[in-house]
Amino acid sequence: MGEDLSQYTPWRIAGRYFESCNCDAICPCRMVDGNKGGRSTHGICFGVLSWLIDEGRAGDVELAGLAAALVCRYDDDEPGSPWTFLVHVDARGDERQREALASILLGRLGGDDVLALPWVRKPSELVRVETSPIELTTGPAGHELRVGQKIEARAVRPVGTGEVVRCIIPGYHQPGTEYVAEELAVDDTPFEWQLAGNCAFASSFAYAS
Repeated sequence: MGEDLSQYTPWRIAGRYFESCNCDAICPCRMVDGNKGGRSTHGICFGVLSWLIDEGRAGDVELAGLAAALVCRYDDDEPGSPWTFLVHVDARGDERQREALASILLGRLGGDDVLALPWVRKPSELVRVETSPIELTTGPAGHELRVGQKIEARAVRPVGTGEVVRCIIPGYHQPGTEYVAEELAVDDTPFEWQLAGNCAFASSFAYAS
């Protein structure tokens, strides 16, 4: 990462968000009908978060069309429940684009919504930032994420509920749709798992400095 991050301010990114973790649907971490969530289903939560930027800029750096993904794990019973995580930034971006996008998601460029994210506000361990090919497709037919040969996540079955479901990552102001995942497979050191029937969530997002 470069030292002069001021070149990437002001910034704004907006687009589509998709995640899947090992919790049961509806993930107990969600806000449901205005009621904030609590502990994860199994006490230890692990999963993948992803963002596809439809419009965005950091300083003079264009970010539209790029994607990012974050692989994570935390334990509810560990004091402070710090996250261990790694970040993938889109290989389609050049060096400045990748640096700007990673810096945004790591909280290095500020922004109220980003500073409220759990891996930013808690003492957490960043394993690495990695450049990877990322494909994130979202739409009425479902949602699918691929990160090289390391990550595959897919969800096409919405949870039948009349409740309004929200997630802290895109922000509690932004409603979304809860899914039952067809697949969540990760082989990305130090993380490795293969799941089906767990939870997933999709919505839009908008972050800014």
